[in-house]
Amino acid sequence: MADRTAIDTIRGYFYQFDYSIISLLNLSNDTDSILVEGIEDVDITTATETSAIQCKYYENTEYNHSVIKKPIMLMLDHFKQVKLGKQAQIKYKLKGYYQSGHLKLLLPLSLQNLKDDFLTYTCTEKVNNVNTKVKHFHHDDLTLNDIELNEFIQLLEIDINAVEFEKQYNNIITLLKSTFSCTEFSAEFYFYNSALKVIRDISKDKNQLNRNITKSEFLKRINNSNLLFNEWFVLKKGKNIHYSNLRKEFFGDVNILFKERFFLFEINQGSYSRSELKELLYLIIKKYSKIKLQEKPFSPYVYIHGINNKELIELKKDLIEDELVIIDGFDYEGAKFNPKSVVKKPTLSN
Repeated sequence: MADRTAIDTIRGYFYQFDYSIISLLNLSNDTDSILVEGIEDVDITTATETSAIQCKYYENTEYNHSVIKKPIMLMLDHFKQVKLGKQAQIKYKLKGYYQSGHLKLLLPLSLQNLKDDFLTYTCTEKVNNVNTKVKHFHHDDLTLNDIELNEFIQLLEIDINAVEFEKQYNNIITLLKSTFSCTEFSAEFYFYNSALKVIRDISKDKNQLNRNITKSEFLKRINNSNLLFNEWFVLKKGKNIHYSNLRKEFFGDVNILFKERFFLFEINQGSYSRSELKELLYLIIKKYSKIKLQEKPFSPYVYIHGINNKELIELKKDLIEDELVIIDGFDYEGAKFNPKSVVKKPTLSN
């Protein structure tokens, strides 16, 4: 049960992240913006209005009024501050996905339904030294009359038939393909992955100003030169699916010319392992070198980014001790890089 609860929680986080992404992509103007974790999960600001949106995903939960009672009461708290002139007027939206129970909510919401289903609560209090359940009315606590509550209803939108998890995700991929005129693979593994990282990073910033982002800034940040494969993306897709798709995209064509085989790796100093890197190099040599009995023998080029000179020397030393001769364009100590050296045909000894 604990594992299932954890999975539901993770999917809930992803659902909110995805909702933030699709909200940004659907903004009409580049200057429109969203605020992540502002008044609600997502606050959307356009040239004409601001909407605070509570977004929840309850894939295995039946809808009951109690599930959204607290969010509505908190929205009413904000509305009270608006009536006092302490906050600007906004629209309130509550979106949720539920497994069942949708017929329990009658829309449009009436004044009496608002009071009975969402603003009435009980709490235990001492009455004549006896613990007694006492009924309270949140609108009375806030001294809001029926006219004001009707104003609140006009500003409130409740949708308990929100888009399903996978459908929302597929909608994002479609929007990214259209926005950047790219393939589905690039939309998913590059642009969506970058978008997920941007939303994740700004959502955890303690400074509210840094959690606000315009559509133009968002598109600029996700369309950069780095492939941002991060742990959240792998967590969502699953390792097997993630790596399988990478292999299909980059290693699926068996007819790639040997001159096109360049392998580029970036070293993470915090988790670097020479033995793992050596194992990777040997695997590349085994799978992508053809030297014996070849009219045009070939072996792949490998570029290792971020490795310091001292470690590079030690790595080469290990490889040479394993009888693997490396041609890297430096023919002797202190020599300048020689491009003619690295284009020599490989042999069994080189």
